[in-house]
Amino acid sequence: MKKQGYIIVCLLCALLRPVVASEVVIVLHGLARSSDSMTKMADALAAAGYTVHNLDYPSRHHPIETLAEMVRCQIEARTTSEDTIHFVTHSMGGIIVRSIQKDAPFDTIGRVVMLSPPNHGSELVEALGDYSVFEWINGPAGNQLGTDPNGFIAQLGPIDFELGVITGDYSINWINSMMIPGDDDGKVSTESAKLPGMRDYRIIHATHPYIMVHEEAITATLHFLNSGRFDPE
Repeated sequence: MKKQGYIIVCLLCALLRPVVASEVVIVLHGLARSSDSMTKMADALAAAGYTVHNLDYPSRHHPIETLAEMVRCQIEARTTSEDTIHFVTHSMGGIIVRSIQKDAPFDTIGRVVMLSPPNHGSELVEALGDYSVFEWINGPAGNQLGTDPNGFIAQLGPIDFELGVITGDYSINWINSMMIPGDDDGKVSTESAKLPGMRDYRIIHATHPYIMVHEEAITATLHFLNSGRFDPE
């Protein structure tokens, strides 16, 4: 009987124990990618002591508003109201965070690092978006990533979080780069990645598809989540 009573007390204590808040990092891949593409980054964040959730979402099958709702539901299921929620995103993943914070914001959002985000859209969408193969590859979200001043991205508005942007200036697709003004990473120009209100900004010699596995990007991301700057203090 004593043993049973001890077990019951332990169970009650476990149920009544307050949930300990933690620093959670949500990792979001880009368009037409999967969480596998962010594994190296997620592993580095976990090794640094963060609770990491490397999420998958069906990027090619829904418009960005729907994807943002799906991602938000996943985050709610994995976090508590006391957690500080940081984000590390690649490409369209950053636009999803902006969409979430516009329509159904997290009050406990912390720092956000965006890797090669099309914060002002990509000229590739304007050049290729009308082709059926473009939509077949990218789905409805692809055509929302254009530079139209009245388009989806232009309506997202200002940010309400600490933002660091890392983007690349190295392209392995010269055809794409011919359609993009200025320096670019093959998909997004270095200028389009910028956003008013960002706390730090860095250009590294990396391509759009692989910036998330670049050692400099990983190191800078860890510094920003820790201090709000890409360089250590």
